[in-house]
Amino acid sequence: MTISQGSTLPDAKLVQMGADGPEPVQMADKLKGRKVVIFAVPGAFTPTCHSAHVPSFVRTKDQFDAKGVDEVICVSCNDPFVMKAWGEATGASEAGITMLADASSEFTRAIGMEFDAAPAGLVARSKRYAMLVEDGKVTLWQPEESPGTCEISGGEALLDNM
Repeated sequence: MTISQGSTLPDAKLVQMGADGPEPVQMADKLKGRKVVIFAVPGAFTPTCHSAHVPSFVRTKDQFDAKGVDEVICVSCNDPFVMKAWGEATGASEAGITMLADASSEFTRAIGMEFDAAPAGLVARSKRYAMLVEDGKVTLWQPEESPGTCEISGGEALLDNM
């Protein structure tokens, strides 16, 4: 079942690169008692994700901070090594955006946002979306209709609706 505004997010284990390599991250721990923006992309280094979606959050990170957002998280069904390299390549890591790998698609499946585009080499990936989560509850939900577009899920669009 796909989540919606008002849903409580399920817990899931994602992975982040730490100083000593991959480290598990429990989504529930990231969300408890905090105001967090989560946005997801179909794949690191893919055209729309790389040229539009991540840059929109790099541009707006300070504005989210000013609105009391504790953390901005990018989720992709890639491995943590790719997410680290992508965060460095886009400036997302330097901007303070947390790059989380949903390598097994556990979180993506749990919220009903998985899809396959096998002809493009994308299998078990996430649909594109952005959400505002407060203490684990989705208070603003902006999924894209098409994974190739970044209109309502970009940083500016999410800010406009906060």
